[in-house]
Amino acid sequence: MVLDSGDTAWMLVAGSLVLLMIPALGLFESGLLRKKNAASIFMQIFFGLAMLSVMWFIFGFSLSFSDSTLGLVGNLDWVFLKGIPADAPLEQYAPTIPGMLFVKFQLMFAAITPLLLTGTIAERMKFSSFVIFIAAWSMLIYYPLVHWVWGGGWLAQLGVADFAGGIVIHTSVGMAALAAALVLGKRRHYGPAIMIPHSIPLAVLGSSLLWLGWFGFNAGSALSASGGVAGNTVIVTHMASSISALIWAGLSWIRTGKPSVVATINGAIAGLAGITPASGYVSVEHAFVIGIAIGVISYSGVVLFKEKLKIDDALDVSSVHGVAGIVGALAIGIFASSAINPGGPDGLLFGNPDQLWIQAVGVGVAGAMGFGGTWIILQIMKHLIGIRVSPEVEDIGLDISEHAESAYSDEEEFMLDMDDYTDELQDKDEILFKKKYPGKKQ
Repeated sequence: MVLDSGDTAWMLVAGSLVLLMIPALGLFESGLLRKKNAASIFMQIFFGLAMLSVMWFIFGFSLSFSDSTLGLVGNLDWVFLKGIPADAPLEQYAPTIPGMLFVKFQLMFAAITPLLLTGTIAERMKFSSFVIFIAAWSMLIYYPLVHWVWGGGWLAQLGVADFAGGIVIHTSVGMAALAAALVLGKRRHYGPAIMIPHSIPLAVLGSSLLWLGWFGFNAGSALSASGGVAGNTVIVTHMASSISALIWAGLSWIRTGKPSVVATINGAIAGLAGITPASGYVSVEHAFVIGIAIGVISYSGVVLFKEKLKIDDALDVSSVHGVAGIVGALAIGIFASSAINPGGPDGLLFGNPDQLWIQAVGVGVAGAMGFGGTWIILQIMKHLIGIRVSPEVEDIGLDISEHAESAYSDEEEFMLDMDDYTDELQDKDEILFKKKYPGKKQ
């Protein structure tokens, strides 16, 4: 195949838009958290971006997209991107853009996916444990799922369709979030009167940039600017997000008597996450219907998990991404049309009822991998190295205690927090000394 300059230009832009989503995620999450933990989120996200990028370069891409090893994961033929062409395509994946550009676009997905979990573990996981956790999660959960669905693995051969990541990304992350929240436990003094967002404008800015970046996320997954798929994906993505945002705003208004800004931006993100798997396969009319379902069901997920079951998923990743992604993935089995995307499946409404159960299999596998795999990883880490900061550190905040930095330049408050942290370390040191040398003075 001959490289197409238009497709190549579009994919350069799309990959950059997805990269924009990563700092946008930091703005969104930090704004919704307490001020004393705002900087820690940015450290997790930027360090994670760098580390996950290096992992993808060394072995992640090869394990995800090269030929199967025992049908479970790719081989190591493409480690360090050996053999990936810069001036020719990988025809089995993207026949009109350079192979290295396909690697880079998929790199952005590989980076942002584990980082979505920062919204669940916020304010209570040790940074050292976070680093190990997202590395293990990528290797043991994300890379195999990518291979099974997008790398020609057994789910792809079964016929599971996932245009831009509702199964591979949002279902797996959402169920992982549920497991992580259960293993970590609630934050200290957990309750709505305490866990107040410190900067709603910052969160709104972050959600707006996420919305913008999502056009690269979804429409970029067409891997081409030619034809109508990318253009249709853009309007479908926008419509579903808009509908879901309105539904979350309306439901919050009905339940509390006040329309919530936080609910509205979360509804928009849920709409974006939910339409992701179906965005390249459905019409805008059907996206309207799917957006309604995403809004109602994902909002109900928050009520169930947070209010009924009292699970402290800090920023509702399990519902905003997980529940929404499941709805969108199953919607493919009903609304997908090969008239929209000739390379995609037909759903129930277009004469292929089998696609619905096929999608259910994909959702079930991703959900089980996300929840079960995360549970096992964190339980092992919990018993070997510990995963949660001490109560004293949690009270002071992760910014000071984990990074000795503050998100805001209030020097007097910073020094008071540092004094508190120093006193805490001295108290711990004194206790350890007395245990080791009873009866002696330090």
